[in-house]
Amino acid sequence: MKPIHEGGADDRSLVEGAEPSRPADRRDNGALEEIAAAASRRDFFRGAGAAALGGALLAAAGFDPALANELKKAQKPLKAAFSNAGLQATWCAQGKQAAEAWGALMNVEVTWFDGELSATKQRGSIDNMAAQQWDFVAIQTFGIGTLTDPIQRMIDAGTPVIAMDTLIAPPGTIDITTFIAPDNVFMGSVVTQELMKAIGGSGNVVMTQGALGHSGAQGRAKGFKQVVANYPDVKVIDEQPADWDVTKVARIWDSILTQHDDIKGAFFHNDDMALAAYNVMKAKGREGIVLGGVDAMPPAVNAVLDGRMLTTVRNPSCRIHGWAVAAGVAAVAAGGKASAGIPEYILADGPVITADTAPGQLWLQKNFLM
Repeated sequence: MKPIHEGGADDRSLVEGAEPSRPADRRDNGALEEIAAAASRRDFFRGAGAAALGGALLAAAGFDPALANELKKAQKPLKAAFSNAGLQATWCAQGKQAAEAWGALMNVEVTWFDGELSATKQRGSIDNMAAQQWDFVAIQTFGIGTLTDPIQRMIDAGTPVIAMDTLIAPPGTIDITTFIAPDNVFMGSVVTQELMKAIGGSGNVVMTQGALGHSGAQGRAKGFKQVVANYPDVKVIDEQPADWDVTKVARIWDSILTQHDDIKGAFFHNDDMALAAYNVMKAKGREGIVLGGVDAMPPAVNAVLDGRMLTTVRNPSCRIHGWAVAAGVAAVAAGGKASAGIPEYILADGPVITADTAPGQLWLQKNFLM
């Protein structure tokens, strides 16, 4: 008899209900069923054995055989409070949308407390937040140490606190659940290096900083200065902070362009400021200055594609805010960060934007994935 899996003429007649080439009584049919069942059992145990052996080999090599666990939404509806530096900044506005989208997926109701690009105003919002009860909170501070007291009150009440993008307080001074942030020194250095290449490693350059008390801005400035130190023919003629505020940027750059006729390049701590400065340059007929920024928000990605900006690097707002939702859900489910196995720091990295990476980056952001 031909094995079933080879698909001969006799087997087709059995499957299709046609008359077999020879009579088949019940004993023949029973034999076929027994053979098929035995083959199925053999396949099952071979697969199970291979899986067990593979898991044992992975474990012996130091790997978790599971490799990844299912991302689970909250079993019951959770209430979370979020705040970032200020929704006037497109990065912060996108982060709010991402947190709300991830919250909808993970059974979390997100309530927003706007920082309004002001340490004083954000402190008032977080004092209000601390007076209420939340399952977890996630905060990007406008400046290090400005929110320590109300955040400590929430931690003392047993509320998991996730820091986003910038330090809440100096390391080791407050027991947060985790800190989710990019490598700001890398972002500052990689954009500055591209600027140096574009201007030939010489000439006058400007760095327009974010808020000086923001650890992200501090890291970006450090990366900028590390690279510029390698170019003795480059002169930094201005490095004023604009606090992420495009109105301040317009004033600063109107003055810079009036005072300096020769500027080769400029590095901005975020893209909103870069594009605001570009508008001033355009109005004054000074569009030849090479610009680099940070965040890779869609307007800046498109500016790279059409040549208004040289480059930008992604500070992944969607990852940072979305992962904060996931970390909060995990902390609540496990009864605390130690039980949940959440590390103290989670790197949220993003790519340098080029013409090749730009379309994919725009799609990922549209779907709150980067």
